[in-house]
Amino acid sequence: MTLDRSELGSGNALKLGIFGANMSSGIAATKVPERWSSSWEENVALAQMLDDAGVEFMLPVARWKGFGGSTNFEGAGFETVTWACGLLGATQRLTVFGTVHAPLVHPIFAAKQFVTVDHVARGRFGLNLVCGWNQDEFEMFNVSQRDHETRYVHGAEWLRVIRMMWEREGTFDFDGEFITLHGVESQPKPYGGTQPVIMNAGSSDTGKGFAIANCAYLLSTIRMSVDQAAENVADAHRRAAALGKRLGVMTTASVVCRPTKREAEEYYRYYADEQADWDAVERMVEIGTRGSSTTMQPEHFQRMRVRFAAGYGGWPVVGDPDTVAAEFIAIARAGFSGIAMGFVNYLAEFPYFRDEVIPRLERAGVRSVDFGASRSTQR
Repeated sequence: MTLDRSELGSGNALKLGIFGANMSSGIAATKVPERWSSSWEENVALAQMLDDAGVEFMLPVARWKGFGGSTNFEGAGFETVTWACGLLGATQRLTVFGTVHAPLVHPIFAAKQFVTVDHVARGRFGLNLVCGWNQDEFEMFNVSQRDHETRYVHGAEWLRVIRMMWEREGTFDFDGEFITLHGVESQPKPYGGTQPVIMNAGSSDTGKGFAIANCAYLLSTIRMSVDQAAENVADAHRRAAALGKRLGVMTTASVVCRPTKREAEEYYRYYADEQADWDAVERMVEIGTRGSSTTMQPEHFQRMRVRFAAGYGGWPVVGDPDTVAAEFIAIARAGFSGIAMGFVNYLAEFPYFRDEVIPRLERAGVRSVDFGASRSTQR
């Protein structure tokens, strides 16, 4: 049976994933000693643990340069496509994304690289496409960032070339606004006659429009409340429907789950405030304000500075298992189809989440206890 890529091989209403495990400190800009180190051995152990638990995906951060501070937050980490290839070879059901900056990678190389990983994975590779953002990293590559609107025009053209290589037989030429190619050919095609799932995290209206038109998933941050986010999800679905396509909308969350709500709140305050690497957070804020969309204003970052220390501004889900499960259920009912989770230490904290929260999600009907078995029959 062909893998249903659009559902990440799962019929679950709410997909679960891990965000940022390829980077030192994960997504938490904290100085606590137990923070994630991101060794290869830890990544393999985590991927296999997630695979066994029926978690659908891992989503990496593409980072080429740390944010400084006393920890040099995310200064060490793995390139995402080769990281994905290794983890996919060590797992059976998990979808693993590669996160790729389109302006930094030639589309011919990218298309062939993605197909190679996709065959290793037998259709479990996904692409998280980034069109710009970190000016410091672009300067490392001696590449100039395009203005905010133009970078998405380039991204669409880059992706069009990729898909032509995945779909066309024989050779073709391409003469676009940004890319000119001659006599292009590419074999093999992606695994099983289908194509990798593509995600984008555009937050401006232009960015969201790009994701809606070109991708299977939009990764969208919950900023003010889950109820307000539900309106944004509904709008994205309406815009996708107008184009005659189905869209999944995912979000990110910083998760602290402990036996009591008090324990969880105390730990969140400890790692994301008292022990935050504020120099790294301020650097991230400064780069984001300078290099990203016009929607990312300094006052927005300052209002949410603890959330940025906790996990890139993702929605904080903090409490005992009942509280965490209830929040995840509310996110699912708001229309989100998945949550990419961050923990301070993934290997240490995920087992408690797996044992206490996932069964509650199954009882609520947003997860199925049979997911792992059902997906394994599709291989």
